[in-house]
Amino acid sequence: MKIILKLNKTVQENAAIYFEKSKKAKKKLDGALEAIEKSKKKLEKEKAKFEEEQVLENEKQKKAANKRIKKHWYEKFRWFVSSEGFLVIGGRDATTNEIVIKKHTDNDDIVFHTDMSGSPFFVVKSKIKIKDGKETKTTKKPTEITLQEVANATVVYSRAWKLGMSASEVFHVLPEQVTKSANTGEFLPKGAFMIRGKTTYMKAGKMEVAIGIKEFDENGKKVIIVISGPESAISNQTKDFIVLQQGKDKVSDIAKKVRKKFGGELDDIIRALPSGAFSIRKR
Repeated sequence: MKIILKLNKTVQENAAIYFEKSKKAKKKLDGALEAIEKSKKKLEKEKAKFEEEQVLENEKQKKAANKRIKKHWYEKFRWFVSSEGFLVIGGRDATTNEIVIKKHTDNDDIVFHTDMSGSPFFVVKSKIKIKDGKETKTTKKPTEITLQEVANATVVYSRAWKLGMSASEVFHVLPEQVTKSANTGEFLPKGAFMIRGKTTYMKAGKMEVAIGIKEFDENGKKVIIVISGPESAISNQTKDFIVLQQGKDKVSDIAKKVRKKFGGELDDIIRALPSGAFSIRKR
């Protein structure tokens, strides 16, 4: 480093000149260090933002990869697969009650209902079995195991859950006994049918519903779906489930807890649950 001294100035005056220069240099250095620190913090924020966007994008791509282009026909209804493998479908409302009975009930099926107004119709598809999302035909008949599971589901998805009822009777009949022809002077609203002939009553089990996640391959793609129904049926298909009972938690709150534990789409979880309030019995 070269130091130039002015001969027309004293040593003290020369020293003062360099002292002032050093102060200015220090200010510039402090300013430069501050600018570098600000740049580092800005860079770190940009990096964190980029990483967050990458995580979100990866999640988005993962969801897109797992998203099914086309759902099975029965997924527009309430449905589950019994522990014996039989497909069971049920109405969500008056319109789907009509569709289930009129369009998707065959002669060999078994129809379930309750005496309670607003109850769904559930149908055991006696010739259809489901495994990993694939339909197969069967000549085997459902036993009391499946019938009891459907009886439980019929009551759980009726107004009994929302009303806080602890139990209710349910009956089953043959499809030919279910008709839209009302008695003279009576009118049947949408979703309602007349039951003619002998009915077989069953006592439903506990007011509980199991909900969980099932994974399987569909056309070479991993598919994740939300499944719900009687515990005996759901536990036969996945270990990733919990059992819900009547309680005080709103459906939206319980759905968030289910999503936190298993994943899945919030709307799909809500659609899989009965109307009413919940508490978790088993995790």
